[in-house]
Amino acid sequence: MDETTEVTSEMPPMPPVPPSSPSSTRRRPVIGAIVGAMIIAAISSGTTAMLLSGSGGEAAAPKSTSATSAHAAPSEGPTESTEEAEETYNDSPTLNDFALFMKTTKKQCFGSAGCNITVEPNLSYVSATSLDPKKTLSITYEIDGDESGPVIQTMELSDRDQLTYDSVSLTTAGRSTKVTAKITDVTVSS
Repeated sequence: MDETTEVTSEMPPMPPVPPSSPSSTRRRPVIGAIVGAMIIAAISSGTTAMLLSGSGGEAAAPKSTSATSAHAAPSEGPTESTEEAEETYNDSPTLNDFALFMKTTKKQCFGSAGCNITVEPNLSYVSATSLDPKKTLSITYEIDGDESGPVIQTMELSDRDQLTYDSVSLTTAGRSTKVTAKITDVTVSS
C-alpha cells in the first residue's frame, strides 16, 4: 500500500501595501508624564531646591547643628541656562515664613511624677521667596510644656540652611504633657 499524498499549499496573495506596525499605546502617556514632570520641575526649581532636604521628605527643614555649623554639599538639581535671572530674596522674613516643631531627642518618665525630656527645634522655611544667603537670621522661640513655665530660646539661621541652636532640657508635669513651640521674633543681620 504505497500511496503518496501530495499536499499543496498555496500562499495567499500579498497585500499591495505592507502592513503597518502596531502603534504603542503605552509610549505616548509615559512620554507625556515625563515631559510634564520636567516642566513642573523646571517651574518650581527655585522653591524645590530650598524645600527639599535630606531624607524623610520633610519640607524645608534646614540642616541643623547643635552649637556648631557645617557646610552642606550642594544639591543636584536642574541646571539653569547661561542667562540667569536676578534672584529676588525675602529681605525681611516674618514669623509666618517659618514653621517650628520640637523634636524630642531624650525622654525619661517617672510614673505619675512626669518626665525629663530633651528637645531640639525642627525649623522649616515655608515662604516661596528665597532667603538671602548673605544674611543671618536670629529666630527667637518660646517652648511650652515645662512644669516651671515657658522657656525662651534663640537659634541662628545662616547660609539659608545652617541652623545653630542649643538643646533644651525640660521637666513635664505628666507623661501626656505636650511640648509645643512658637516663634516670637525674627531678626535679620548681615
